[in-house]
Amino acid sequence: MNGSGRRDRIVAALPSWLVEKVPRDHRESAAAFHRRRRVVAGTALAGAGLLGASLSTTPGSPQFYGLTAATAATWVVGGLASGPLHLGWMRHRRRESDTTWRRPVLTPVLTGAGAFGVCYGCALVARNVPVLDRAISSVLRYADQGSSRLVLLTTCANGAAEEVFFRGALYAAVGDRHPVVASTGIYMLATTATRNPALVLASGGMGALFGLQRRASGGIQAPLLAHLTWSILMLRYLPPLFRDAPPSLTTFTQTLLAKSRCQSSVSSSSGSVARWRPLRNPRW
Repeated sequence: MNGSGRRDRIVAALPSWLVEKVPRDHRESAAAFHRRRRVVAGTALAGAGLLGASLSTTPGSPQFYGLTAATAATWVVGGLASGPLHLGWMRHRRRESDTTWRRPVLTPVLTGAGAFGVCYGCALVARNVPVLDRAISSVLRYADQGSSRLVLLTTCANGAAEEVFFRGALYAAVGDRHPVVASTGIYMLATTATRNPALVLASGGMGALFGLQRRASGGIQAPLLAHLTWSILMLRYLPPLFRDAPPSLTTFTQTLLAKSRCQSSVSSSSGSVARWRPLRNPRW
């Protein structure tokens, strides 16, 4: 099967609200388009640097909250400064001949909840993969330490800000050639600044979902609401999963090997003592 046929089958399997594009006219002049690209490039570099620095600080520290706030502000300011952004619309059909347009609200929230369910299932598997277990646990330290209200505010602010920039300004700056793939790839590239493989993998999956929402609705409201819903549920339910996680298979195996070596060492030592111990009542 060629690439076009495979893509058609994938598109046919997706729900209509992720595939059908609403009518829109977001054309802009060549000068405005090039200006948007310059602003986006500078913002992406600055935001990625701040993102990496924020996750290098001590959890719950003033530096962490300051840098995460600066990261969110960078995404928002850069996104708004790049040019006009749009909220988007969603088709609402009462009957076949009666179609109206509404701002997307309920469907994005349900999409975010569904994405959380998938990610929660993946997290159950990731607990048994040492590399991913360590990566996710290191991120969740920031949720467990410090003020829960500040952590929630930081999570929501950065989630919304990322949509303003990545699915707003960056998506528009890509142009018409595969904007979902390009914006998701750059989103993953920016996330590599955290040096956390779990976050990079999550940015790939969620970036593709949010990009499809942006493509279908023509704006940032749908991916923004989905991102917020997903982030809040992850923040609420993921930390207990890893806080009470059983030891991984590798850790269990290493523990058994250590105990085995210890027992062998003790047995060997005991045998040596027994061999060299003199007889108390020798028979001459």
